[in-house]
Amino acid sequence: MSRTHLSTRIALGVAAGAVLAVGVPLAASAHVEVDPTDAPAGATTPLTFGFHHGCDDSPTRSLTITIPDGVGNATPVYQGGWTIDRTLGDDGVPTSITFTADSPIESGVAASVGVDALFDTSAKGETIAFPVEQKCVVGSTSWSQIPKQGQTRDDLDNPAPSVTIGVATPTTDGDDATGTAATTTAANSDPVARWLAGGGLVAGVVALVLAGIGLRRRSSKS
Repeated sequence: MSRTHLSTRIALGVAAGAVLAVGVPLAASAHVEVDPTDAPAGATTPLTFGFHHGCDDSPTRSLTITIPDGVGNATPVYQGGWTIDRTLGDDGVPTSITFTADSPIESGVAASVGVDALFDTSAKGETIAFPVEQKCVVGSTSWSQIPKQGQTRDDLDNPAPSVTIGVATPTTDGDDATGTAATTTAANSDPVARWLAGGGLVAGVVALVLAGIGLRRRSSKS
């Protein structure tokens, strides 16, 4: 084999590897994702459902988010460009929320919708899935698959966005999770503030000592 042919094959191999290296992550990331993926029990957490693709490149018309068990309340967040419709249960809590785009969103354009979700205290330790139906100008995709034992979301073609529920937010009488207790904790955990305060005190003491030495020297000379 000539050097020219060998160089050509090496170049083609490198190019193919680069395409796979880029293409595989892009394909794997073509999901409807939720942020954050962790939330405390007994508290309301703002959730953002984002996507940047359509249905086989067909523009997105709407997202319908199913509100699962373990969510005590769900409030859609209004933002421009979307119309919101809710289906309410007997208790007044939405069982699903549909966000319809004012204009179809082209594939390759990032977009998102928001829901404030209150997670039940009983959901601590669980991973709660939010099935999403993505409807497009042509076709639709149901992001509703849930990993079975031994599986991860990466093993699924159309995984449902999911949130893992952690320890319940601590509260005390007269203080909520974001009130005085949190403020006190933040103040106590700020080492920079403590260092600055301590440094200022030390600098003041040093200045007084130096001033005293200067006065004694002038007195002895006179």
